Amino acid sequence: MPKQQSDSELFQTIRRELYTAVVGDIMDKFGLLNQFLPPQIRPLRDDMIVVGRAMTVLEADAMVDPTCSGNNKILEKPFGLMLEALDDLKPDEVYICTGASPRYALWGELMSARAKKCGTAGAVLNGYTRDTRGTLALNFPTFSHGPYAQDQAPRGKVIDFRTSILFGEVRIACGDIVFGDVDGVCVIPQTAEEEVFEKALEKARGEKTVMKAISNGMTAREAFGKYGIM
Repeated sequence: MPKQQSDSELFQTIRRELYTAVVGDIMDKFGLLNQFLPPQIRPLRDDMIVVGRAMTVLEADAMVDPTCSGNNKILEKPFGLMLEALDDLKPDEVYICTGASPRYALWGELMSARAKKCGTAGAVLNGYTRDTRGTLALNFPTFSHGPYAQDQAPRGKVIDFRTSILFGEVRIACGDIVFGDVDGVCVIPQTAEEEVFEKALEKARGEKTVMKAISNGMTAREAFGKYGIM
């Protein structure tokens, strides 16, 4: 993969030639063994693909209680810093949010509309999404625990963004690459992305050769012996 390749070119190549399984296989070989988000994180529609730079968002449960205001002024805002995070999105970024208990929706149609206007690549939520028909109509790549209408407003707040987060077992820094399809969502650290995608492309292209050989009658053992891929 050429070092001078832009993010836009890289992401187009990923969408065209790669899938999460082959990228995960390469990260395993590099010792990056905990890079997949929990399997509960699913696309709203099976053909959705998300790939872009992580714009990390930290959410926390925060029940509204008018008798106890607390000491954090951010929690006095209806959504905490959610609106600020949404408006700070850049082209080809992925809004990726975790931290709260997964019992309410962290994303909806209006958020999808704003993110799409910003050129955002998609959203990945450690929780639920709502306004599903509207988000699907916008064709905005959205990955979550699934649809559930209960709102975050009286239950949770965004307390920070563009900060390191822990999503399942995966540590995510702002700017890491997030890649998701029907088989799951993985995170590729910036420090390893060039090598990972170079080797993933080699493997994906090799698998096409193996598929052709098997289709022409080669056995699995013969194919693995010759190509080292299965």
